[in-house]
Amino acid sequence: MLSRPDVPPVRLEPWSAADLDLLRRLNAPEMMEHLGGPESEEQVQRRHQRYLTPGPAGSGGMFRVVTPADGRAVGSIGYWERDWRGETVYETGWSILPGFAGRGLATAAGAAVIVLARAERRHRHLHAYPSVDHPASNAICRKLGFDDLGACDFEYPPGRPMRCTDWRLTL
Repeated sequence: MLSRPDVPPVRLEPWSAADLDLLRRLNAPEMMEHLGGPESEEQVQRRHQRYLTPGPAGSGGMFRVVTPADGRAVGSIGYWERDWRGETVYETGWSILPGFAGRGLATAAGAAVIVLARAERRHRHLHAYPSVDHPASNAICRKLGFDDLGACDFEYPPGRPMRCTDWRLTL
């Protein structure tokens, strides 16, 4: 749990079978606007199964973001390995339900993921790739101390090109 006074506390809990409904709520059109739009139910089910399937030790994981005061799941965050420009790095991504946005919860969850990724002592860098058109996610990266490496072309979901900001944090 994060305890800086300027950031609300959150708890990260490993993704579980009970989180399918949360994933469906995170799949709402307003949540997926910068990610190619909502996924079909079949795609959501496949994503849920991927989140439940652990990778090798040190390869990251998916988590539900929980407010400790009431135990409510308010979003998701994760980090995972990817090859990027000749280096294996961690990538991170998050999503906070609309009713909880703007409260610093994604920033708190991001800070907690940084702690987890650093503790792995496996990769030098953690990257985030928010759309250049998503000011809130870009602001979170800035608050967390990521370096802005500039705009880049990215494919997400597979087959859909998008323009992103490449944010990098040295672990």
